[in-house]
Amino acid sequence: MSTFVAEPLSTERLELLPLEIRHAEEMAVVLSDPALHTFIGGAPDTPQSLRSRYRRLAAGSPDPAVSWLNWVIRFRAESCLAGTVQATIATTTGHGTVAEIAWVVGTPWQRQGIASEAARGLVDWLSRQPVQTVIAHIHPEHQASAAVANAAGLTPTEERHDGEIRWRRNLRHY
Repeated sequence: MSTFVAEPLSTERLELLPLEIRHAEEMAVVLSDPALHTFIGGAPDTPQSLRSRYRRLAAGSPDPAVSWLNWVIRFRAESCLAGTVQATIATTTGHGTVAEIAWVVGTPWQRQGIASEAARGLVDWLSRQPVQTVIAHIHPEHQASAAVANAAGLTPTEERHDGEIRWRRNLRHY
């Protein structure tokens, strides 16, 4: 079983930086628009609750067979944080090592291709790891996230999980 560790990643316009507790203050502002929760539910976190959440994420999964990897997206042009990407990696029976990915970009930075670029960078990195499959779960009405998944090479399946469509990309055969 492999233990995965988030490492700094770079794309054309972005730096994906491993999540640190110190990012909570700036990320609370980035993620403060209630509209970001339209498809995922909940409400924006306060800086304090985000710090607690980031502390739990930094501690890692309590399950040694699961790796939690989280990055903040730094948009170089504005020298600021603009969102997050994450991968939860686990070895499953019959499916090899699977990475479930997700992303969120703050409202002011949307419609600039940032989520697509970050997701592509993440999937490119995962393709160099011992990961066989990448999946994402997307609300059927969330066209922007569907476009991001498509840009990262994932395709929709017939599978549903909690009402969301499971998108998949096989990186290699196992």
